[in-house]
Amino acid sequence: MSEFPEIETGGYAPPVSKAESAPLEFEVDRSSPVPLYYQLAQQLEGAIEHGRLAPGSLLGNEIELAGRLGLSRPTVRQAIQSLVDKGLLVRRRGVGTQVVHSQVKRPLELSSLFDDLQAAGQSPATQVLRNETEPATAQVAAALGIAEGSDVVVLQRLRFTHGEPMAHMCNYLPPGLIPLDNAKLESTGLYRMMRAAGITLHSARQSVGARCATEAEGELLAEEPGAALLTMSRTTYDDTGRAVEYGTHIYRASRYAFEFQLLVRA
Repeated sequence: MSEFPEIETGGYAPPVSKAESAPLEFEVDRSSPVPLYYQLAQQLEGAIEHGRLAPGSLLGNEIELAGRLGLSRPTVRQAIQSLVDKGLLVRRRGVGTQVVHSQVKRPLELSSLFDDLQAAGQSPATQVLRNETEPATAQVAAALGIAEGSDVVVLQRLRFTHGEPMAHMCNYLPPGLIPLDNAKLESTGLYRMMRAAGITLHSARQSVGARCATEAEGELLAEEPGAALLTMSRTTYDDTGRAVEYGTHIYRASRYAFEFQLLVRA
């Protein structure tokens, strides 16, 4: 068992405070066929994902890490570089190697982004960009099973973690379904509000894709135009079979991923 150096924690970006935290420990199996750098990288990534290494934490330099872990400097450098390439770490001149953020890995199940982020300790925050009624387009009408041109409530929101935008969400709901107060929308998730109103969410039809960010989307999500985005569209039904929500969301691919569990068909 090798003891990882004590981590200095501070704000999301430099300057970083010198507050100490408990040391982390990692175990490297030298008899395993798995490369040592990969073992270290996987354990570091796990510590970031589970919040044991928070955004802003400093890892120290490669020489210190190698000495404390009993590994060669090239091995540690390769492990760190793999996480730099994933966008989880960044090397800052005069500061050192610093945790930037963790990538949210969301299971494909009927849950809200707010609930998933909160369960992962990501401290979600929301900004409501739009909350108004408009005539349904053909696409929205087909998804909700209503006549084209019928009134629908349009919600547009930005969701943040650790002060950074992660997703732009556009949702369409039948008017009068639930009260949609902006303050409530910014403090909790849409599905929680539905459940609190007595709506039982039962199933959904969902599709996932990817594309490049437009200039406007890049500005909203703090990405360069052309950056990779994940897309998701979902129609959600209650226990009576009624469509209660249709959403089209975009996510920063650098911060977000969908996880699938695949089973062999008998």
